[in-house]
Amino acid sequence: MKRKLILTFTAVALVLVTFGQANLPAIDKSPMDMSYYPENYPVLKIRDKATEPLVARVLYSRPKREGRTIFGGLVEYGKVWRLGANEATEVEFYKPVNIAGKKIAKGRYTLYAVINETSWTFILNKDTDTWGSFKYDPSKDVVRVDAPVQKSTEMIDSMAMFFEKTNGSIQLVVAWENIKAAMPITL
Repeated sequence: MKRKLILTFTAVALVLVTFGQANLPAIDKSPMDMSYYPENYPVLKIRDKATEPLVARVLYSRPKREGRTIFGGLVEYGKVWRLGANEATEVEFYKPVNIAGKKIAKGRYTLYAVINETSWTFILNKDTDTWGSFKYDPSKDVVRVDAPVQKSTEMIDSMAMFFEKTNGSIQLVVAWENIKAAMPITL
């Protein structure tokens, strides 16, 4: 019994020492976030309160403004942007949808945008699991759609993405600094 107790104590001590010495990654300045349509779908589902089927999910990193000029500064006009920080933003459709009159198959896509002062061009691309927009390949574009820029008097410090229902369809809204743009999605 004494031997068993010593072996158990030694094993526990080794595990504690190993975990105590583990080098955990630093906390990212731009945490990942996720939005669903319908909004808050996983919580609604576990509570048996989902009234609509799951349509889409967007996964992105949320950079902060931190006093910087974002559009026309950090995010250059006329260049492809990953719509966030770190990994390129990805959107997943759980059923076929239509974007700019084009049928988009159920699946996962990378979402980019070309930012201009009065409009954005949203780009759905089939090359997933990529970092930034450094390896963006326009030959893998599925669809491009132009959307007008909406200005706001409210200053948004952390970039936000969310789905919004409008007249029987939805739109993916991107808001940051004092700008908002939305990609229309028809169900």
